[in-house]
Amino acid sequence: MSRRAVLSSRSRRTNRRRFHRRLQLGAAGLLLLLLWAGGLVLFVGSIPQEVESPASSTDAIVVLTGGSGRLEEGLRLIAADRGRKLFISGVYQGVDLVELLDSMKQTADNVPTVEQVACCVVLGHSADDTEGNARETAEWMAEENFRSLRLVTAGYHMPRSLLEFRRVMPDLAIQPHPVFPAQVNQEAWWRSQGTALLMLKEYNKYLVALARSLITRPSTVYLHEM
Repeated sequence: MSRRAVLSSRSRRTNRRRFHRRLQLGAAGLLLLLLWAGGLVLFVGSIPQEVESPASSTDAIVVLTGGSGRLEEGLRLIAADRGRKLFISGVYQGVDLVELLDSMKQTADNVPTVEQVACCVVLGHSADDTEGNARETAEWMAEENFRSLRLVTAGYHMPRSLLEFRRVMPDLAIQPHPVFPAQVNQEAWWRSQGTALLMLKEYNKYLVALARSLITRPSTVYLHEM
């Protein structure tokens, strides 16, 4: 066989290997995409559509800042004696209860006075994300010796919040209490560009939190002190 024929044969084999490698990578990529899309469907299906057991009481009511309607709902719940104390996690550093209530007056009616809620509202300033909310709340729950909480956050944020909270407080009873912002079209999320982007972003954050929960362990302080 001539040198030219040998080189041609080698070139064909190399091209075939490259083609098979690309085909395998493409198949793997398609499989991952299908798994991701299937997970998205399951994730959206896990988002609560209503509040379960709205009349039940817990030791604490915990509100995660960062969305409309959450603080108002937390204050309504504590006024209705649904918990012994209200813990608001993720408040900006330096913001006290007076400033927080004043800021609510711009968008909400019937905001209570400081005197009405000072007895039973506690602010947490150390959290800047959902994982931090869970750690901050776990420390406060341990200090209060509380064993149950009602978790108030947006419906779309609830799956990731429950994942983070149950990770650091596995022995506590956590009752989800979702709120539903008017601007979030949860029932037909795919029809609204804003809601669709919000759901995709939250789903990807949930995947990151899930992966972290599978490969790392929470600090034992949150487990042993409960």
